[in-house]
Amino acid sequence: MRSSFFRKRFRDLTEQEILALAISSEEDDARIYRGYAETLRQEFPDSAHVFDGMAQEEDRHRQQLIDLHQERFGDVIPLIRREHVAGYFQRRPVWLVENLGLERIRAEAGAMEREAEKFYVTAAAHATDAATRKLLGDLAAAEAGHQIIAGDLEAKHLGPEIRQTEEEAAHRQFLLTWVQPGLAGLMDGSVSTLAPIFATAFATQDTWTTFLVGLAASVGAGISMGFTEAASDDGQLSGRGSPVKRGFASGIMTTVGGLGHALPYLITDFWTATAIAIAVVFVELWAIAWIQNRFMETPFWRATLQVVVGGALVFSAGALIGSG
Repeated sequence: MRSSFFRKRFRDLTEQEILALAISSEEDDARIYRGYAETLRQEFPDSAHVFDGMAQEEDRHRQQLIDLHQERFGDVIPLIRREHVAGYFQRRPVWLVENLGLERIRAEAGAMEREAEKFYVTAAAHATDAATRKLLGDLAAAEAGHQIIAGDLEAKHLGPEIRQTEEEAAHRQFLLTWVQPGLAGLMDGSVSTLAPIFATAFATQDTWTTFLVGLAASVGAGISMGFTEAASDDGQLSGRGSPVKRGFASGIMTTVGGLGHALPYLITDFWTATAIAIAVVFVELWAIAWIQNRFMETPFWRATLQVVVGGALVFSAGALIGSG
């Protein structure tokens, strides 16, 4: 990011530059809203209509600002954008927000309008020139108007039933894309690495060797699970979402599940490390059972039986093999 040392301070801008900055900001925001609309159009068409309407409002305000600029300063608009002004509010890239779901996009849109209004109000309060103060106040009023319009558009396109349907669809997509593959990875990483890690631990009683085996098993399992999840389903027919997202969720959680009880073996004392590792395993297995019950609606007793008892059997097998 460009250092603020090389940016122009807002208080040093002329009224023409302030107006040009407002025009470019309105244009950028219209593009962001259209990006949100395209992102949501397939799965959430009603919310896409809301962002289409908000983009049209940004276009209308931009045209009003252009008309004002032509009236006061002529047809040539100076090239000045957000990144040229120190302290001016920034926008997150569409690709960064669109991966976080419907509610995050809605919240980001609301924050965009509030940030713009707050900035203009603060700038107007510090302006000494009457014409500049009026201009900044008008811009603040326009941004406040955007929030009202956004609410009207949501009321028009998003009735209670539609909003509930979209929220349910978003939650289901979150489960299919992130929770389900992540949970599968966590289970695999936590359970499948128990036997090799504790077999090595009890066979060698060497904490560094045990850690290296655990690290290799965890990372190897993570890579394997990640690629398997990504390659098994492109998400087009199943509706499970991006294979890349699912692959990352599965691979990362698999690695985390294995590393949880491998990291304690960085402690040099064998029995201290083993005691901590066993405690970590206990926490991991109960966490998996809780996640299954919380997000996948698996009865808690069944989740406990599947995960805790299964994990205990794998741990016992590893310990017995290592001791033998």
